[in-house]
Amino acid sequence: MSRLSKNQQKYLSDLSLLFVAAVWGGGFVAVKDALNTVTPMFLMAIRFVLATLFLYMFLFKWIGKLSLQDIKKGSVVGIILFLAFSAQTVGLQYTLASKQGFLTATYVVMVPFLSWIFYKKMPGVKAFLGSLITVAGIGLISFQGTSSFVLNIGDGLTLLCALLFAMHILSIEYFAKDMAVIKLAFVQIAVAAILFVITAFITEPIPVSLSPRAWFAIVYLAMFSTFLCFTVQTVAQKFTTSSHASIILSLESVFAALFGVILLKEHMSKMMLVGCGLIFIAILMVELNFSSKSKLKVQTGEQKL
Repeated sequence: MSRLSKNQQKYLSDLSLLFVAAVWGGGFVAVKDALNTVTPMFLMAIRFVLATLFLYMFLFKWIGKLSLQDIKKGSVVGIILFLAFSAQTVGLQYTLASKQGFLTATYVVMVPFLSWIFYKKMPGVKAFLGSLITVAGIGLISFQGTSSFVLNIGDGLTLLCALLFAMHILSIEYFAKDMAVIKLAFVQIAVAAILFVITAFITEPIPVSLSPRAWFAIVYLAMFSTFLCFTVQTVAQKFTTSSHASIILSLESVFAALFGVILLKEHMSKMMLVGCGLIFIAILMVELNFSSKSKLKVQTGEQKL
């Protein structure tokens, strides 16, 4: 991407993050199938171990030799990733999936605030407005008027998960500046895999057998949702800001709703359609800039959002 212009780098990064959101949205169907025959931590352990193997098999030339600094930096990102998925998985046992989907999406709002805390620079007004509109849209997609908003232990763990996912996005932005992105992607996934394996053997019974359908779902999660998506996300975030990335990645909820209609024959209500529309409006708000001469311009990744 270094040979491309800054605008071309930004366009390619945005398309890459959009691809990640789409694949993650489709991953909901795969997770639902896999959890019918395997426990959560072993599902995550198998998923991340396979993803680590895929990453090394396909990208070992770019991974090369890892320095101690590479391992330290990648481990920080990997530990955050492990904690985020752990909090999300455990929290789902105590709360509704629709409520968790909304609460997890609050990382969109958390990212600019955390960025403000860590970098001491307040993001632009559009980043805040875009984040708030995005969360409102996700709320309309997630809630269908049947769930009361009462926080329990599962909701608390989900909010912790959202905070950790926000920190994960920021940590990638921070370490990708002075570290080879493929090395960073490999180390974070490998560290998460090791931690999930240890946790699974300590907390859950070893699965005796898995159905072919479960294996298909796990391979999808490992190959696409983990290996491909986290690698693409890590590379793409080198050319954009964390606030910008978080809003595009939040389109995962839109794709999840669409795949639910297409693959699971779920009903797409008017409220869900309005929610999807709000998210697209938020993305356009962040993507587009109007100059004083009223000519439409697209922001580059270097500009503060």
